[in-house]
Amino acid sequence: GQVGLRDGALVPGGVVAEAEQALVNLAGLLAGEGAAMADVVKTTVFLADMDDYGAMNEVYVAAFGDHRPARSAVAVAALPIGAQVEIEAIARA
Repeated sequence: GQVGLRDGALVPGGVVAEAEQALVNLAGLLAGEGAAMADVVKTTVFLADMDDYGAMNEVYVAAFGDHRPARSAVAVAALPIGAQVEIEAIARA
């Protein structure tokens, strides 16, 4: 899973900024393996507060465009380093 880390620290700006960075990080990991966001077949989004789903979803839709992998969204009690969102993905290359 990816949280909104950049340069070793959680990005400021709340769930939107964290989701944007988590997806940038995910895209970078995929590229390193010869894959792209279009190769993602399933994601799981972990949210510290399910009320943030709408804001996260706007960022998520922008990142994936017309590609819509299967997705689950789960509320959790806490995430690593105090993150508000974590996104994990399964991709096929």
